[in-house]
Parts: sequence; structure tokens; C-alpha cells
Amino acid sequence: MEPPDVTVVVVTWNALPWLEQCLDSVRGHDLVVVDHGSTDGSVDLVRERRPDARVIEQANKGMGGGNNAGMRVAQGRYFFLLNSDAWVVDDGLEQLVAYADAHPEAAVVGPRLLNTDGTLQRSVRGEPTLWRLATEYLFIRKLAPRSRILNPLYVGGFEHDRETEADWLFGAALLVRRDAADAVGLFDEEFFMFSEEVDWLTRFRRAGWKVLFYPGAEVVHVGGASHGGRMYVENLRGHLRFFAKHYGMRYAERARRLLLWSLRLRALVLRRDVYREGVRFLSSGDAATLLR
Repeated sequence: MEPPDVTVVVVTWNALPWLEQCLDSVRGHDLVVVDHGSTDGSVDLVRERRPDARVIEQANKGMGGGNNAGMRVAQGRYFFLLNSDAWVVDDGLEQLVAYADAHPEAAVVGPRLLNTDGTLQRSVRGEPTLWRLATEYLFIRKLAPRSRILNPLYVGGFEHDRETEADWLFGAALLVRRDAADAVGLFDEEFFMFSEEVDWLTRFRRAGWKVLFYPGAEVVHVGGASHGGRMYVENLRGHLRFFAKHYGMRYAERARRLLLWSLRLRALVLRRDVYREGVRFLSSGDAATLLR
């Protein structure tokens, strides 16, 4: 028997109520579900709705670690990494595979992401730098959201209406070529959650592969369904880890200071606990200490 074109990998952690729609949208495709200790019946739902799926139950190793476990047992020429709070619209997965077959230089192809109300969810991103981080955390991008100078992290002005090469794509739905992953390696599991796809797609590009956005396929993404926005510190740590790995610890320390002063300003003006939490984390040590 020939291997399937694509193996879908879904990582779950208390993924209800979106999981059923996620699974139904990839019916007919090889499926691996990696569960990280759900207590809401997610595993039972998978076994009921998709008895053909391979289910891996393991300790919570984050998004990178969960996807890695799924990819290690996957059989397809492509891996389709799909968040548990996302679902494919119509034949979007088949469209992605056809597009990737026509572009053998692409390690990763990503679809257009939509919010549940049908509006665009911006997924094409620029590689993080200190300036790009500043435009986000100091609200500079709000001054001119369509400007690529003042909104470079979100590629301001790009309407997500045409094919394009990207620095990286938001990781809610990614089609990954097995040959490219074999050559470059899987996710770096030092990234527990957040920035793991930034690191991975940066590694693909630096190895000579391309990351392509293809709007002919669409995926609806709820966003934050599993972590509920409760992992703000992990998001900050992901920024620091990316900069330390790709630019060096001195650059990461400069990023820590930028983030610290940005969040102090946010906490003063907006008075939100999440920003105070971020300030406490970033002021508790230098970048090297926070990454140990």
C-alpha cells in the first residue's frame, strides 16, 4: 500500500467544543491526534468520531513537542499541522497539497485563516526584530496599520488575497513537506508554546527552502481556545528564546529591556493584570536567567 499524500496531526488539550468540527473537516485523511492530558472528554470524542485515528497520549510537551510526536509516526508525504480549534473549509486541504506539489521549493504552505465570523485573520508575518517587536508592543503599528514600515511584523498593507513568499506563517494550519522536515529537523522543543513556528520556519528559510502563503485554501481558526490567553509569560519567553537562538544572547537581552519598558507603560496606562505579570517576569532576571 502506498503511503497517504498527507497525514493530519492535531494536538489536543481540553479541546472541546471545537474538536468535533476540526476532525470532521479532515475526514478521509490519515490522522494522528496527540493528547496532552485532556480531562474534558477530548480523547473519547476522537475515538468515537475518528476510530481510524492513531491516538498518542503523553505528558504536555507544548505545541512543538506534541506536533513532533505526531509527525514521528505520520506516514504521509506531507504533514498537515492543524490546531484543535481550527477546521478546513471545503476542499482546502486538497488545494494545499496540489499547490505544494506544484511548488517543490516550498517546505511549508499555509492557507488563508478566517475568524469564526468570516473576517480575515492575518497570518503572514515578518521575521521578528527589535524594531518589529517595538511596533507591536509600543502600539506603533496602530498609527498606520497598512504601512509596511510601521507595521512590518504583520506585513501591513498585504490583503492576503494573492500568493506570496513569507518569512513565517501563523501556525494554526500548516502543510509541511516531509522531505524538508527530514532535512531541517522538527520543532525545537525548548519552545514550549509561542514562537516555535517562527523558529522552525526561519530554519527552513535559512536552509534554502521557501515558506509560501496560498489563499486558494481557507481554514477557520478560533484562536486561544486551549490556553485562553493565560500564557502571556510563555509568549514573552518565546520572543527571548527566538532572539537568543538566532541573534545571540546580547540581542535577547536588548529585547527583554524593550519588552519590560513597553509592558511597564501598558500596565501604567491600561492597568491590566496580564501586563503586570509580564513586568514581574521580565524584571526577575536577565535574558539568560529567564531562559534557563
